[in-house]
Amino acid sequence: MKRLKFNRVLTNKDFIYAITLLLIIGLISFSFYELSKAEVKVTQGDEVTTIRTHANTVGDVLNELVIDVGEHDELSHNLNDRVTTNMKIQHTVANQVFLSIDGKETTYYTTSKTVEDFLYEQNIELTENDQLSLALDTNVNNQLEIAIDKAFQVTINDAGEKQQVWTTNSSVEELLNENNITLHELDKIKPKTTAELNGDTDIVITRVEKVTDVVEEEQDFPVVKRQDSSLEKGKEEIVAQGEPGVIEKHYEVVLENGEEVSRELVKEEVKQEGKEKIVAIGTKVNQTISTNNITSTNSSPKSASSSPKSSGSSEVVSRSGGGNEPKGKTLYMKATAYNWDCSSCDGRGLTATGYNLKANPNGVIAVDPSVIPLGTKVWVEGYGYAIARDTGGNIKGNKIDLHMATTQQASSFGVRTVQVKIIE
Repeated sequence: MKRLKFNRVLTNKDFIYAITLLLIIGLISFSFYELSKAEVKVTQGDEVTTIRTHANTVGDVLNELVIDVGEHDELSHNLNDRVTTNMKIQHTVANQVFLSIDGKETTYYTTSKTVEDFLYEQNIELTENDQLSLALDTNVNNQLEIAIDKAFQVTINDAGEKQQVWTTNSSVEELLNENNITLHELDKIKPKTTAELNGDTDIVITRVEKVTDVVEEEQDFPVVKRQDSSLEKGKEEIVAQGEPGVIEKHYEVVLENGEEVSRELVKEEVKQEGKEKIVAIGTKVNQTISTNNITSTNSSPKSASSSPKSSGSSEVVSRSGGGNEPKGKTLYMKATAYNWDCSSCDGRGLTATGYNLKANPNGVIAVDPSVIPLGTKVWVEGYGYAIARDTGGNIKGNKIDLHMATTQQASSFGVRTVQVKIIE
């Protein structure tokens, strides 16, 4: 059997056909390769990247995009999750945040969008009195600094008035400024204004002031006794009423919260010199006049005795007797003194009976008319003769009020028990 021999020469047309066929096969293969890729969207913040990839896992996709996932970053999928077509991967980079609470700073990493979200994430609660350095809706960015001052309650005792206030201040001085509390030069405060505050601090303010108190004090007047030969022995008469001297004393008084704590005399001035009281003391002795009967020893009318007989009678003639105290009903009464020009008087100087004390300041007393009727003449121990011409709201029962010529005399009299005689 003969072998058939076949020889063919390739033409240019054949070569072009072969090349074209290879290109078609390559294009089909490439298209198939591309179509076999998965489409993945990767979002970082506001940036979205879409890729087609043959990567098997999420981690492979991120490696293709040269994206490093930090320890605190937030990723929507696990790195080992299989890649699927139309997969959406969300990557949020964690920001470093510095949080200071009452001066103590802590570093955090967070993917929260706002300060409010961050505080909620960290379970940090704020009260209405706490102070936050930023607004709650502030966006969180890298290396954000947040400061929180936690409020606490402090008791302020200002001159006895207590109030409780919330504060975040660190010192006493800052707290006083916050509450518009002003300290004056002499005021005291515990603790000091430079002291640090905490929840156990109680602030006590003592208000201190210095005032000048002017007091008028009376000095006792001297009593001068002079012998008077025209006055019966044993009797006394006041020739001149004494007047006490007046000294004005200036005191520096320290008050703490309105109460006096100290008093110091800083100056004295003589406002009125005292006048001595002059008392006349009687020295005149009663006189005795003797009358002798004359008799005659002879019956002759011309005869008469030239000398009196020893058996004559005598007659004593005396001035009106008496001593310091007159006769009459005696009472013992509590006595005070007043003057028409007192601070509570009406200034007219008229008594309850209409008697003018301005013109006639001596010898007037105020009485309880049920005990001593008005118009009664009395003698008062240490005062002398007087007439009941006045009454008083506090003069009840066995009490009398002696009118003095000056307010200083009335002030120095005080209160004493005296003997009162009703003149009959």
